[in-house]
Amino acid sequence: MSYSRAQPSPRYVELQQLYRTMHEKGEDFLGVPPEKTFSGESLLPQCAHIKRLIERTGAQTILDYGSGKGRQYEPHLIKDGSGRRWPSVMDYWNVEEVVCYDPCYPPLSRLPEGKFDGVICTDVLEHCPEEDIPWIVEEIFGYAGRFVFANVACYPARKRLPSGENAHCTIRPVEWWSRLLEEIATRHAGMLWEVRVHTRDDLPGGPQYVERVIGNA
Repeated sequence: MSYSRAQPSPRYVELQQLYRTMHEKGEDFLGVPPEKTFSGESLLPQCAHIKRLIERTGAQTILDYGSGKGRQYEPHLIKDGSGRRWPSVMDYWNVEEVVCYDPCYPPLSRLPEGKFDGVICTDVLEHCPEEDIPWIVEEIFGYAGRFVFANVACYPARKRLPSGENAHCTIRPVEWWSRLLEEIATRHAGMLWEVRVHTRDDLPGGPQYVERVIGNA
């Protein structure tokens, strides 16, 4: 069966409620309090990659799709490798507007309207049911006017859902993500897009992480 925004899978609906519970009560398995559960901090390691796309496209409006609580945009010091400093992510990016959307956090759960120069989606897609990912990715591209950026983990999360399940419900190899994303991207001609896919090898000396970049950026 093909699912959509109008008719998502039963699993998508179930997960929304589980994530809303985590936003309210925190994550029990690791003992993370509510205010630090999906606060949005996973964006920060990706900021420089996003800044490059913003500068390349001249983007001024950004949609953070799956933003968590959105606290990544509160004032706090941002530094780059040269030692330059900015008081916030928005200042670092030098953009006019960032709109946060997260369907599982009620204050930010209203579906966005219109288009944005860039759409970013960090630490989100692997949390979505596999059967819903095609329409979710299509929706992300549909909101974008100039570029799309995302990152994906291909290994289990440390966090657990209130049900006891791993928080990463879709764990697929790089090739699976590449096929899906390239197919959807072909329907959005002229769109700049970049997806950073992370894999993990569990070795005797500790896990080794590898990043692969797919897209046309």
